Amino acid sequence: MLTIYGVLRSRASRNVWMALELGVPFTNVPILPEYCVVHLEPRARPPHSGSADFLKINPNGTVPSLVDDDVVLHESMAINLYLARKHGGPIAGHTLAEEGLLTMWTLWAATNVESAAVDILHHRLTYPKRKKDENVAANAIKALHAPVRVLEAELAGRQWLVGDRFTVGDLNVSEVVKCASPASELFESPPHVRGWLVRCQNRPLYIETMRRGRWHRRHTSARPTRPRHLLTPQQAPALRSRQLPQLGHWWAIGKF
Repeated sequence: MLTIYGVLRSRASRNVWMALELGVPFTNVPILPEYCVVHLEPRARPPHSGSADFLKINPNGTVPSLVDDDVVLHESMAINLYLARKHGGPIAGHTLAEEGLLTMWTLWAATNVESAAVDILHHRLTYPKRKKDENVAANAIKALHAPVRVLEAELAGRQWLVGDRFTVGDLNVSEVVKCASPASELFESPPHVRGWLVRCQNRPLYIETMRRGRWHRRHTSARPTRPRHLLTPQQAPALRSRQLPQLGHWWAIGKF
């Protein structure tokens, strides 16, 4: 059985979307990133990426992770490339050239876009007001102008990045690019990038992934008066009270 570790308000959502697109049965273990629980007393913390048991799966202390029989993988986009290669179908590469392009665009997003996009996400949206720094966001926006132009040129006259269909390349890259969405000014002029993002996010299984992510947010996010990436002390006992079979004392798993 395929198991994906990580709450759906983390990069684990990329892997859940991918598994849904492939039609592969999987279990999602909603492990919180450690930063969500650092304000809680250690004994009050629900399972998180710094938990001793989870570190046996991923010594990096990050989510997501994937366990597929004897295969253990980390890094969300590498996991998606593995799933595409293993299960095939329209979302996977059909030739060696397509495999190369899918890897190229995935690495392009990771090296040219993700760091700045995440800075925008944090400093324009997710951080509490006291931590937001508009100078960081402005520098990140400046850094992304060139990659957005590259993507715009690639998508001119075509709907998808590789071949004539939605692939794991579109899934991986769109998941990175969307982190920059709080900087709406980045997407005012490139019509092809904007239209491509809409096509990716109008896919029924992307919408389903976001629906499941809203469930996770309701059960693990903070009260409105707290930074929303933090878990409240009141929420923690309910999460700790359910059992995770593989790891003994951990919380409930969701089977989709």
